[in-house]
Amino acid sequence: MSKKILGIHHITAIAGAPEANIDFYSRVLGLRLVKITVNFDDPGSYHLYYGDAEGRPGTILTFFTWPGARQGRDGNGQLTATAFAIPKGSSGYWRERLAANRIEAEQPGERFGERVLPFSDPDGLRLELIETAHTDPANAWTASEVPADAAISGFHGGTLSEKAHEPTAALLTDTMGLRLAGSEGNRLRYETNGRGAGRTIDIVSAPQNQHGRVAVGTVHHIAWRTETDEQQREWLEALNRQGYSVSPVMDRVYFH
Repeated sequence: MSKKILGIHHITAIAGAPEANIDFYSRVLGLRLVKITVNFDDPGSYHLYYGDAEGRPGTILTFFTWPGARQGRDGNGQLTATAFAIPKGSSGYWRERLAANRIEAEQPGERFGERVLPFSDPDGLRLELIETAHTDPANAWTASEVPADAAISGFHGGTLSEKAHEPTAALLTDTMGLRLAGSEGNRLRYETNGRGAGRTIDIVSAPQNQHGRVAVGTVHHIAWRTETDEQQREWLEALNRQGYSVSPVMDRVYFH
């Protein structure tokens, strides 16, 4: 197969007030506000783009902002945690920074040998900062308050919650070419064969959980990156042949 999935391209979530969202992600987390547009599907609302200094694929978290919209609910069938990569030894700095900005982080833990700091943004979106050796401080946004030796370096990955892992695991491995990299309890980790940010995705099997509801404070979609436009079209055709509901290629004047 000539086409390859390199990793996560971007993740899009739903926020309430755009002002609070911009303050949190650009000031508190130190991400670059790369672009502000209207939502192409809802021109009465904003679409906000955050990333590293260069706005590279694998670092872009975007938001549709709908002030006054109802609160979402995390559950099965969703990406229930978005994980950013941070340098080793920097989680202590981040706990203090979040606390200083009235964001209550949970106790740090360990996952697959890496330190994890979980917390939620002001809209309730579940986030994680994961210490890893695979960071690139050279691409830190220098206009941020966050020092380069603690700066976020794009995505580490994300967590998918499912009633049963088998259908999604088959899509990731048999169709998309990811490999099973490890397991811990009810969590399975998959990795792409690409380089750079956003190479991992976890599946957590939680049959006791209710189904999620997509609204404020939840993820709308996750997008994967390919090497070329031609490969993107090949993936579209291959996924359609297998019966998946796939959107057409859409030009967003920043990515497509």
